[in-house]
Amino acid sequence: MLQLVFDAYPFRHRENSGKKEIFDSLRKKWVRLTPEEWVRQNWVQWMVQTMGYPPEMIGVEKQIQLGELNKRFDLLVYNQRHQPWLLIECKSMDVSLNKEVLDQLLRYHLELPAHYLLISNGTHSYLWKKEPGGLKEMDQMPAWGSD
Repeated sequence: MLQLVFDAYPFRHRENSGKKEIFDSLRKKWVRLTPEEWVRQNWVQWMVQTMGYPPEMIGVEKQIQLGELNKRFDLLVYNQRHQPWLLIECKSMDVSLNKEVLDQLLRYHLELPAHYLLISNGTHSYLWKKEPGGLKEMDQMPAWGSD
């Protein structure tokens, strides 16, 4: 399991029609502040501010096609060749990171074959590196662009 603590990032908040919103600096728009969005936004800021991942290489909630289903991944970091490098599935803090969550990430991985796979609920996070013969669990985040 990854051990990390999110800093108190200076997020921009507002209330719109009685709903709390947070400004997504990558998508450049206001989005509804759900528990899952809180986790997603903290991951974005942690990757950019703490790990130095280039913000222009991070995709947020983009649609993908899985068979006949349209799905949205949470976060995808691309490498220098703009290929999938780190695929992240975010859940709210009250969701257990179980086999069902990992299976969801692995389904997305079929369409977006990244080197690293991560699931997080903001409290707990698990990271794997794709290696010949399977996935190897990691205990720290890779430097951006490493394979």
